Amino acid sequence: MAGQASSAPLRLEELVWRGDRLAAPASPGRSTGYAALDAVLPGEGWPVGALTELLLPHAGVGELSLLLPLLRHIPTGRWGVCIAPPALPYAPALAAAGVPLGRLLVVQADTPAHARWACRQALDSRSCELVILWLADADMAALRRLQLAAEESATPVILIRPEACASQPSPAVLRLALAARPGGLQIRLLKRRGPLLAAPVELELPWDAPGGRPDQPRASQAAAAPSPSSVIVSHALVRPRPARSGPAGLHAGAR
Repeated sequence: MAGQASSAPLRLEELVWRGDRLAAPASPGRSTGYAALDAVLPGEGWPVGALTELLLPHAGVGELSLLLPLLRHIPTGRWGVCIAPPALPYAPALAAAGVPLGRLLVVQADTPAHARWACRQALDSRSCELVILWLADADMAALRRLQLAAEESATPVILIRPEACASQPSPAVLRLALAARPGGLQIRLLKRRGPLLAAPVELELPWDAPGGRPDQPRASQAAAAPSPSSVIVSHALVRPRPARSGPAGLHAGAR
């Protein structure tokens, strides 16, 4: 009896979150793949069984590059689901980054309501390792339903939303504002279960294409860069620009 009484304060300590320290989640987070970001997140990674919001000024700041470590580790027999992306993900870039394409589903949705419905169905299946949902329009009730579905399925749900949504209330346990910077990302923690972070987190994103990154100053690339025509630029949401042919009956160099 005395042993049970002495253990009660310990259990209470685990259940009570104090605002001056990071919360201890019931289960560890999924590593982001970036030590600097893991270090400032409760559970040292993406929350499991909860909503995370990534808030963007526009698509393509590096949000999918940030999520690549998570996408690479979809185990056999499980699914990663991308719902309502703004463009069709470019499969060769994802495959080159190590994402198992045979375990990745892309779901198109005509409306935000359809996208939210698809997200709940994916979570209810209990077969998804993670769900990424591009969602601009949702009220608090809709977000709470998604949060509840994430909790019941113990699945990480990443919502990618416009930065204008930052001023709106949200049940997401983690809210990050992303901005592009030369060579990577700047991340501001708008909400976490812990004290406010004074400074943003700066991340370097990997770049495997030859000739240097397109977002670095030209002068720093001049020595190592090949001719512009030989530089290959790949992005998970951007297809290579197709060769353009002239109008019928005209040939290259014709005047």
